[in-house]
Amino acid sequence: MFPKKDLLFLLLLVGLFIPFFLSTALYQHYEWANREYGWALSFVKFAVLATMGEALGLRIQKGVYHEPGFGLMPRAVVWGFLGILIYFAFGIFSKGVPAMLESLGWHDATQILANGSLGARIGVAFAISVFMNIFFAPLMMTLHKITDTHILYNNGVMGALFKKIEVANLLKNLNWEVHWHLVLKKTIPLFWIPAHTLTFLLPSEYRVLFAALLGIVLGVILSFANRVN
Repeated sequence: MFPKKDLLFLLLLVGLFIPFFLSTALYQHYEWANREYGWALSFVKFAVLATMGEALGLRIQKGVYHEPGFGLMPRAVVWGFLGILIYFAFGIFSKGVPAMLESLGWHDATQILANGSLGARIGVAFAISVFMNIFFAPLMMTLHKITDTHILYNNGVMGALFKKIEVANLLKNLNWEVHWHLVLKKTIPLFWIPAHTLTFLLPSEYRVLFAALLGIVLGVILSFANRVN
């Protein structure tokens, strides 16, 4: 029998999206907010979806979606701010990489994602994904690990967000064997680069939402990393 808590988690996840399919007016409001306040909406998307990913990761690891000291609320706030960083990173790399490709002789690279052939679009999207995951993803993932550890060290309370983060000590005690060999070395080329290639093939208004959905996958990946750790 499907466990009740897993059914509730699934219903919650589906329930977040169903209203936008049922109400045209609600979806139009979403499109307006996404267009005018994309960075703020990115905060909400990651705060909700990526945190659900972490809860799912805990479920896989320990059999529960929450436990004392885990700190879902402070994690949600951190994910929200990471979502803002990701929103701007998407804008920077989606425009900067095609401009770089044009400087190297790939003419009209900036227009290809919008109206190019499928093969050309995949090529540009792949290039954007590679550069973003090389230059941005390792920093973001390491920052996420630092903040997660800081929250755990402070028993998962909201007050942890207002305490000084001892970055040097946290970096020194970080399990680099796992963080490098699993989280960075394996997931970036094997999962994130292909996943974000698909992301950049989507219309721009859907990219951050899809990236936030991928945060659920990240929660599963981190749960395996914690098991190794």
